[in-house]
Amino acid sequence: MMINFDNAATTFPKPLSVKKAVADAMDKYGGNAGRGGHELAMRTSSALYSARETVADFFGASPENVVFTLNCTYALNFAIQGIMSGGGHIVISSLEHNSASRPVAELARSGKITFSIAEVSTENELTIENFRSAIRSNTKAVVCTLAGNVTGQIPPWKEIAEICREKNICFIADGAQACGIYDIKMSDGINILCSAGHKGLYGITGTGILITDGKYPLKPIIQGGTGSSSLSLFQPQLPPESLESGTPCIIGAMSVKAGIEFLKNKGMNKISDHEQRVCQQFINGLNKIPDAVVYRSKQAEYAPVVSFNIGELPPEVLADVLAERGYCLRAGYHCAALAHAQLGTKKGTIRFSPSVFSRESDALALAEYIKFVKISGKY
Repeated sequence: MMINFDNAATTFPKPLSVKKAVADAMDKYGGNAGRGGHELAMRTSSALYSARETVADFFGASPENVVFTLNCTYALNFAIQGIMSGGGHIVISSLEHNSASRPVAELARSGKITFSIAEVSTENELTIENFRSAIRSNTKAVVCTLAGNVTGQIPPWKEIAEICREKNICFIADGAQACGIYDIKMSDGINILCSAGHKGLYGITGTGILITDGKYPLKPIIQGGTGSSSLSLFQPQLPPESLESGTPCIIGAMSVKAGIEFLKNKGMNKISDHEQRVCQQFINGLNKIPDAVVYRSKQAEYAPVVSFNIGELPPEVLADVLAERGYCLRAGYHCAALAHAQLGTKKGTIRFSPSVFSRESDALALAEYIKFVKISGKY
């Protein structure tokens, strides 16, 4: 039997309603949205707009400012490269995923921009001061994750967003590990929200979203067919068309819509509370294991993600042993070089991340098995 505790990578299983939405989309929406006036194309266009409306309502945005992307990485690249296309300075947090840090580093290496890294402390006041101190006169944007993907640490992002508002700086939020677990709204001070559709929103893989409040225009970094302004050789400048070149993934959009409807029916507070309980049960079990290290501080707040190590046992070795038992956890560096550098985890960690479908009993059983593996030396 396989038990998935790697939901921070992508949630699995998916709700039955999402599976049904995918099947319905394949049966009903076979046209190319925005490309044709016949019934099939019009029906598909209407479905896509309906999904856009659902996302907009969920995050407190306007439908025309909702862009469907391939994943959160694409959304972050659109946001970062679009905002920084004219040069300038950008600040990123020390918890950022490579999907934010790499495009920033590449732009800097090519001499187009400069950047600073603001350290996220376990003390919120110090974190806020670190961001404030990193801002320069030519700072155009700040990128901050709403919940780190390695330990789940939640930075004081609303306070950071307020600093950006005061200084007229674009606040770009990475919501990949927070959206669907917490009630995130654009009115919280977010100018551009990037998120995965396949994680906490329970859509299928290959889905992501970018939402803008419209204050900071994004220069498109991909050009192509948009279904509108076809006689112009130049890309439309307004979203969603400006950032949705080529045929959109209707099936993916409908899966995200169904995932959001599932969250609303289930209640995000209930989901968050459940996942936190599962994490706490797992942590309680780890605390009984000799040499177990859980990467959390009592001073900080965390999303339902737990990173840990067992003594000097290499994370990949333990993860392989657990996989043989049917437990799915991710070991390594989790595509987050900055976060692991800050933690000092030279060999990486093992990450435990539940979903709405996870059971506390399975978390306890996993901890007990890790204890058995450690004590018996069966690795």
